Amino acid sequence: MDGPARVTTPSLRFAPELLLRAQGRGLGMKAAILDVDGVLTDGTLFVGAEGELMKPFHVLDGHGLKLLRAGGIEPLVITGRDSAAVRRRVADLGLERAVYGAADKLAAAAAQLTELGVDWDDVAVIGDDWPDLPLLARAGFAAAPPNAHAEVRAAVHHVTQARGGEGAAREFCDLLLMAAGRYAQLLQSYAGGGAAPTLDAR
Repeated sequence: MDGPARVTTPSLRFAPELLLRAQGRGLGMKAAILDVDGVLTDGTLFVGAEGELMKPFHVLDGHGLKLLRAGGIEPLVITGRDSAAVRRRVADLGLERAVYGAADKLAAAAAQLTELGVDWDDVAVIGDDWPDLPLLARAGFAAAPPNAHAEVRAAVHHVTQARGGEGAAREFCDLLLMAAGRYAQLLQSYAGGGAAPTLDAR
């Protein structure tokens, strides 16, 4: 007979002032906008004679995005490039909101947020280069990976420890979930032996 579920205390820690900043208006962020190249990837582009062939993604980031949705924070992918690889990755993760080939990321983001009924104060953004700056400037919480451009790193509230394409997006997701008070519950749903959310595709 199985014993009682073991209570799992999160090992991950963020500074209290950082968590407070990432809470938005106190209830946690409602949406999170992520760039692709340099955030969900390391920024490397594999381009053959017939165009872009592939992109390297990290499974930790993929699972983080699915956890974000399970925690009630809607992930939005907004990228200035369009490729079959990115579309496939987004589809595999079951993400419902993505804008590809966005020449004006701010306009694309604003349209998505209007549909969701979410204000910028309740939005977190992670980006790595100048086209992301207008979103980062308006977001309630702004982050960048350490391999982001210097001007972007200077404009955000938090620079992740993990690099783009190497877990930066997962760190961003974990931080938002912890700030919203939902991280521990999601962790327990896995570690405690209960029914975890169905998040198989990473």
